Formats: sequence, C-alpha cells, structure tokens
Amino acid sequence: MKKIILYITCAISLGAMAQQEAPHIRRGNHDYKASNYTEAEVDYRRGLEVNDASFEGHYNLGNALFRQDKYPEAAEQYAKAAELVQKGAQYIKDVPQSNRLKLSQAYHNLGNALYGQQQYGEAVKAFENSLRLNPKDNDTRYNLVKALQMMQQQQNQQNQNQNQQQNQDKNQQQNQQQQNQDQNQNQDQQQQQPENQMDKETAEQILQALEQDEQDTQDKMQRVQGQKRRVEKDW
Repeated sequence: MKKIILYITCAISLGAMAQQEAPHIRRGNHDYKASNYTEAEVDYRRGLEVNDASFEGHYNLGNALFRQDKYPEAAEQYAKAAELVQKGAQYIKDVPQSNRLKLSQAYHNLGNALYGQQQYGEAVKAFENSLRLNPKDNDTRYNLVKALQMMQQQQNQQNQNQNQQQNQDKNQQQNQQQQNQDQNQNQDQQQQQPENQMDKETAEQILQALEQDEQDTQDKMQRVQGQKRRVEKDW
C-alpha cells in the first residue's frame, strides 16, 4: 500500500447484520483479518448484492478497497455508508447518539481515501465532519492537520505554476510585439525608398554603357574630321 502519513481507522464493522447478508459479510471479515483483501472485496460485494442498504457491507468493502490502494472506489463506499447512517438527519447534529460513532468512523476513512487521491480540500471537510461527531478523536485531529498542511502546499504549488505560466505568456506577448515592430519598421523603410532607386550593379552597368557611347562618339568625330582635311587638301 502506498505510504500515507495518517492514522488509519480501517477496522471492520461488526454491527448487526441482516440474516441473508451475514454469511458473506462474515466470510469477508475473515478474509480481511487474514489480509486477503481481494477475497474480502468479493465477499462484501456478494453481501451487498443481497442487501445494498447494509452499513457494514459498504463500510467494510471500503476498507478492503482502501487496503488495495483503490482510493476512489473506497471513497465511494465510505460515502454510501455515511449516507445510510445519516439518512433522515438533515444535519450531523441531528444524528442519534447511537449512530454517531459509526458515522464518525465513516467520515474519518472517507477523509483518508480522499487524502490518498490528493483531494486535500475534500479530505479536510471529511475530517471536520468526523470531529464534529467525535471531538475527542485525536487521530482524526492529527489527520485534519496533515490534510490542511498538504492543502496549503498544493495551493502554493498551483499559485507558483500559475505565475510561471503568466510570465511565459507575458514573454511570448512581448516577443511577438517586438517581431511585429521590427516587421513594421522594415516595411516603412522599403516604402521610403524612391521608386527609381537602383542597386549598385545596375548603376555601374549604366555608367559603363554611357562611357562606351561617349568613346564611340569621339571616334566617330575623329573620323569625320579626318575626312574633311583630306578633301580640302585634294581640292
């Protein structure tokens, strides 16, 4: 079983049982005392098939499940057991004195099963209900303190994770804003460039072409001037 630093009250209930379900419950109790929790679970379930309104059946089944680390299923059985005892009483204070001890034990174990699921807030409520019914139970008081401590640690961790997530979201937003700003600046620079602006290579090509045209023009002028001089000499 997973280690739970709590006082565990998983003693089986030996209260009055209906005649039909009794054999299954007794057999389950025998298996439970022998630490055969799987067999005990089967026996208790058979007893509940006969009488689903049995406090002992649900409570003891919850114990067998708890010993197998089946905390959600155990919590469900403890809750049913508590509901059967509290039936007809709107508030805990209205429960008859004869049923208060059983109900206190059901809430105590319900708190343990919730604690095993790391549902510390719900476990606190279950332990508080148990103490209302049996204020002198120091084991339940100890478990309540442990559940409160774990609940505070859980809340602190959740707050820390939330702050980290918020910081990550803020950094991502800032990075996105910076990227958008850089992109807008590049677009502005491109728009500010003249439409007829040319790159360096194109400008050099044009200059070379102009120089070549100028050289061709000079060569042509020299040829024309040479022809004129020859004509004048012959004439």
